[in-house]
Amino acid sequence: MATNDPTLSRNVLEMVAVSSEFCSFLEDASNLKPEVFFSSLQGLVPLLYLRGSLLPDIEPEYPEANARFVTEEQWEGLFNSLRELTGEQDEFWIIDHTGTHITDTLKGSFAEHLTDVYQDMKDFVLLFKKPQLASRENAIASCKENFIPHWGRRLANLLPALHQVKSDANLARNSDKDELI
Repeated sequence: MATNDPTLSRNVLEMVAVSSEFCSFLEDASNLKPEVFFSSLQGLVPLLYLRGSLLPDIEPEYPEANARFVTEEQWEGLFNSLRELTGEQDEFWIIDHTGTHITDTLKGSFAEHLTDVYQDMKDFVLLFKKPQLASRENAIASCKENFIPHWGRRLANLLPALHQVKSDANLARNSDKDELI
């Protein structure tokens, strides 16, 4: 492989690494306590967003080499696992910023947002790891193309909600300390 291969640039390889970490984290999340889960997401979500924003523009030479891997059953299994983990904290409010005006307040779900991002990241990682240049080109192009309208938007929605979960946990901890005095 040539060292000037844009599919193997530092930004791309770091995106692959962070995406792999994100996917592994969600796949193993059922073993975590909710506090640890949310705390870890507070670091992973902005890091994944940053890495995604730095992906290069790549035009695949063979767009027919693009592929998706995550099945509906896999999506649903992860969604259910995350929904069980997040429990009562699963829902949060989103302000819809489409267009130039705030148009609506919507209810979001950590499980749904995370599983949607997982699907794009897992597809990206699996396609990227195939040994053909065409696969890497398609993985990067597809990931970059879906960043603004899909997975990047979901990550952007998650960050304020994660911040609120952390703030609520800190308030509860401080309240518990006050009761002990």
